[in-house]
Amino acid sequence: MINDILDLDRYPIDREGSPEWQQLVDDSIAALKANGMFNLEGFLRPGVAEKAVAEIRPVMDTHSHVHKRMHNIYFKPQIPELPQDHPALRKVETISHTVCADQIPGSTVLTIYEYQPLVRFLAATMGKSQLHVMQDPLARANVMGYRAGEALNWHFDRSEFTTTLLLQAPERGGDFEYRTDLRSDDDPNYDGVAKLLEGKDPEAQILRIKAGTLNVFRGKNTAHRVTTVEGERERMIAVFSYYERPGVMFTEEERIGFYGRAA
Repeated sequence: MINDILDLDRYPIDREGSPEWQQLVDDSIAALKANGMFNLEGFLRPGVAEKAVAEIRPVMDTHSHVHKRMHNIYFKPQIPELPQDHPALRKVETISHTVCADQIPGSTVLTIYEYQPLVRFLAATMGKSQLHVMQDPLARANVMGYRAGEALNWHFDRSEFTTTLLLQAPERGGDFEYRTDLRSDDDPNYDGVAKLLEGKDPEAQILRIKAGTLNVFRGKNTAHRVTTVEGERERMIAVFSYYERPGVMFTEEERIGFYGRAA
């Protein structure tokens, strides 16, 4: 029963069109406009995050893909208008462990990802007429693990919105740090990017998210990272991919790049 997984009393995403549903949508839209994100803390009922982690841990410990690379904030080899030594192109390191959707069939994470009232609620908050789950068997939902000394470093997202569900917080570190609207579609603000990378941007903010929180984030022009994890307990987070058109698949090259395998 989905009601045993999600707190639908607090977050009535299953009552589409009701005043309570509309209020939740309106509050989420307002938070997105003000902060570039909204958080539904306690979206999972007590004990559900721990259950989800227990389902995933055997795969995470033995068959996750280790993704380690040096990159700039753009994930691009170069920016044509910038010299290679420009401080906005400073290299940073990202290390993570990825479990793909095809490795966790029947899991709590996939049950939540495919829950249609959630998909429709997210579409409403994002101002989309419709969203669809991804068809790609690997990429549709991923669980990312970050262990001691590992981090997701500064970057901008390729997609307009990112939807995540924190399953396990680390003992220390692993905080979500972001700088809202660091650039715009019209202004790349390279000097501002350089300032952020040097740790000199006073508008950068840190958010400490609790396990069981659903986060929707507009990351295309807001720089963000996950700070280095400390302690024995890894940070574990589910990443949900939805698209405005049905049937979206990654290319073989993208799958190999992200997951080390094509199928």
